[in-house]
Amino acid sequence: MISLRYLGHAAFELKGEGAVILVDPFLRGNPSASAAPEDFEKVDYIFVTHGHGDHIGDTVEIAEKTGATVVANHEISHHFGKQGLKCHSMHIGGSFTFPFGRVKMTPALHGSGIQVGDDMITGGNPCGFLFDMGGTKVYHAGDTGLTMDMQILEPEGVKAALLPIGGNYVMDLKDAVRAVEFIKPEIVVPIHYDTFPVIEADPSEFAALVGDGAKVVMMKSGDTLDVS
Repeated sequence: MISLRYLGHAAFELKGEGAVILVDPFLRGNPSASAAPEDFEKVDYIFVTHGHGDHIGDTVEIAEKTGATVVANHEISHHFGKQGLKCHSMHIGGSFTFPFGRVKMTPALHGSGIQVGDDMITGGNPCGFLFDMGGTKVYHAGDTGLTMDMQILEPEGVKAALLPIGGNYVMDLKDAVRAVEFIKPEIVVPIHYDTFPVIEADPSEFAALVGDGAKVVMMKSGDTLDVS
């Protein structure tokens, strides 16, 4: 079983197989955040989908406090490694078996620049992550447009897919529905919407468009969902 806690925007806490995992922990400055960096006493891994500030978020502060290993692409891992963080680098298409289970880094269509002061440095390629913990599979798409590559996930038997729906920077409602058709998960959780005016979207409309294609769970920030 994987226990998901939605922290707002695209940030999640995953618990399972004895591990505590954060994904894209954007908490400070996130108007929808339901937790703060100092709330986390134990974190084993922090997975970062790309280099933008609303996804890197508070990775450094939390990793320094907890000793968590940061998992990201090679460029982001190098960036954080220079800051003294413990990192595990991956690249798209690669899988690795961690103590809690197996993770595959999946393609995403987006950017990944890392803002350093007034400059932007390369953050490699954006990605998503497919978590397999005890046979339960959860897919976090990261920030992405609709891509035919999502079809490779259908044979995986994804239990829950966390998909952005806010448009402008990521998929809009209609494209996210197509993503559901490609992936065929049992459960879909819409994310990355309503945090800022430019990504306002109606999850109820998304649920209506998905119809019987999957069970849509509209999580509010702070909600938990057990997936098994």
